Amino acid sequence: MDGEVTDIRTMSRDNDGEEEEENKGTLLSWKNDILPDELLQKVLSLLPIVDIIKLGIVCKRWYEVVYSRPSLWTMMAPEKPWFFLWCFNDCPLPGRVYEPSLLWWHNFGFPGLEKSIWRASSSYGLVCLMDCKDKSRLLVCNPITRDWKWLPRVPGGSSPDYNALALSFDRRTRGYTVVFAKCTHMPGTYRQWHFSVHVYESTTQSWATPFAGDLGWWEGGDEGVVCDGVLYYLIHQMREQRPHLVAFDLAKPHSTVQSLIREAIPAPCPRHTFARLINLSDKLIMVGVSGRGHGLVSRLTIWELEEDKTWREVSRLPIEMYTSFCAVRDDFICCGAGDLVFIQCLERPMLLLMFDMRRKDWKTNWCGYNSQFENKLFRGFCFEPRLDVAP
Repeated sequence: MDGEVTDIRTMSRDNDGEEEEENKGTLLSWKNDILPDELLQKVLSLLPIVDIIKLGIVCKRWYEVVYSRPSLWTMMAPEKPWFFLWCFNDCPLPGRVYEPSLLWWHNFGFPGLEKSIWRASSSYGLVCLMDCKDKSRLLVCNPITRDWKWLPRVPGGSSPDYNALALSFDRRTRGYTVVFAKCTHMPGTYRQWHFSVHVYESTTQSWATPFAGDLGWWEGGDEGVVCDGVLYYLIHQMREQRPHLVAFDLAKPHSTVQSLIREAIPAPCPRHTFARLINLSDKLIMVGVSGRGHGLVSRLTIWELEEDKTWREVSRLPIEMYTSFCAVRDDFICCGAGDLVFIQCLERPMLLLMFDMRRKDWKTNWCGYNSQFENKLFRGFCFEPRLDVAP
């Protein structure tokens, strides 16, 4: 079934559902269902979420059972994350999601998605999207329930040189935090950079700026992730030198840049690494391309940060797969959730590379678009399919 494409039909949240169909020739109809709502929802909860979505458009009552009481879905078994692929050029292609459990690609519309939105961060069923034309404009949504909302604009201007977006959902409070890290070149200087951290809390529905200071010669980037309440952000002094990872505790923020840099964690490779950061079940994962020694081919490598702040190499992309995947440099997108890591090389955007952290297994999958669309601009990100969270 690898590479197959099907449709997931969904309804907008302001739709009352399809009209009920009466079947007078049967003892049981949708209109006079003998199952109470709670029992019906219990039965549906045993199905994969892709089937629950499809059953939600059977009739008005089933639509209400699926979407009206999200708190009843909290005990559902977690599903593997879906990878969403979207064409950002002016083309008629629909969005598609890859469902790892069924090995299927589905046509899938994403709520509120615009052509100019391309950077994303996800956590526990929610996705935060950034408008690349106006970087202070953010959207948070649940792509399964079709609920979405625009956040207040990020303070401090909309055109930083570098910015990192990170979303974190708190399962205890059922609230979420959006962290936006900015690094901006200071006008009138040669290599002086200003760094600031902006935090949005869904409970207060407002932004705060717990930290702002000058990094000096340290330059930031676009990679940051929140893991167990800590923002990890990549900085470097010179492009050819080893980057460092600053750890910014959102509950106990650093008071000075010096203290932040003093506790920075060196990247795992001595030579420059094109790195991407992921939170997998509150474990910090780094995916990067590194070269060790002269004459060795750079390899895509996955590391995990241990509790003692040292790096453990998890796996390297097999050389035969590396050759077919093409020479990965810095132009790749990386995301993940649960045990799965998704890697999309922008030179071959319709070829998806996956790594299972638990099984230590590498796989590739073709999204199913025709080769005539290879020159289009495709970008992707992953999210956990859930019915029990709202922005």
